[in-house]
Amino acid sequence: MNKSLNRKTLILISLVLLAAAAFQFISVNTKYFDYAMSIRAPKLTVMLITAFCIGSASIVFQTLINNVIVTPCLLGMNSLYILIHTLVVFALGSGSVLVTNKNISFAIDLALMVSASMLIYGLLFKKTKRNILYILLSGTVMATMFTSITSTLQRVMDPNEFATLQNALVASFHKVNSGIIFFALVLILMVIYLLRKELTLLDIIQLGKAKAINLGVDYDRVVRKLLLGVAVFISIATAMVGPISFLGLIIANLSRQMFKTYRHSYLIAGATLTGMAVLLAGQTLIEHVFNFNVNISVFINTGGGLYFMYLLLKSRRTIR
Repeated sequence: MNKSLNRKTLILISLVLLAAAAFQFISVNTKYFDYAMSIRAPKLTVMLITAFCIGSASIVFQTLINNVIVTPCLLGMNSLYILIHTLVVFALGSGSVLVTNKNISFAIDLALMVSASMLIYGLLFKKTKRNILYILLSGTVMATMFTSITSTLQRVMDPNEFATLQNALVASFHKVNSGIIFFALVLILMVIYLLRKELTLLDIIQLGKAKAINLGVDYDRVVRKLLLGVAVFISIATAMVGPISFLGLIIANLSRQMFKTYRHSYLIAGATLTGMAVLLAGQTLIEHVFNFNVNISVFINTGGGLYFMYLLLKSRRTIR
């Protein structure tokens, strides 16, 4: 079993390396090699970070919810990101330093989303008597509320400001801010370190609350910390590139279908590597085939929607 899983992991690693090489070196003029690398290397790094954050967060979230057709975007982080940017442009204008300075914008996005996650979901976890399904429902309700407020503000916004805002709200790797990469990596390593013990318990958490408690796991504390970790990872990915709603659903389920194991070390690695391959291959096609005329989020959301329908139909057939 382990040999089969290791072989699949090595295949995915090989695909990622091939996709990374293609993205980095296709159509590079040797005269401007250093300049091309200075542009492509930050993009490559951001795509790898994004895939890791979304892939690992999606696997953990599905385990906590005990449902493989949900995504962390149900926590409302995507909607909160859009609301934050809409409020800033509506109140201060698109020429504000909070919009034009990417470092400040990233810091504000991340601080507000992480603070909201810790406040809202930490508080809800206590108020709902640690019922994670209530938290999921609350996240969906808050996402709807954020979307409604955003729509209202955008309707009364200046058309020119609205056009500028729309461009900023589409997930894209065309213009990445290399200045935030180091900070994002430090934050990711901090979260992993703080949750290192809880992450080792995912295989047991997957058995259900009653069995996990019988095996000596402090279930409520572990789930609360992991849920906050998921929210932080999604906040990092969203603040870096914008909302990519369906990426987590796609790569998490592809990982589960490929590896067919309960061991989260393989599932998380599979989701992360699949996400890297998808983003790298997709961005390569967009830059060299479609000439930057579309954004990668278009393909991900379209493919994710179709894949979601497939999963629903598949689960329906299984129930029958």
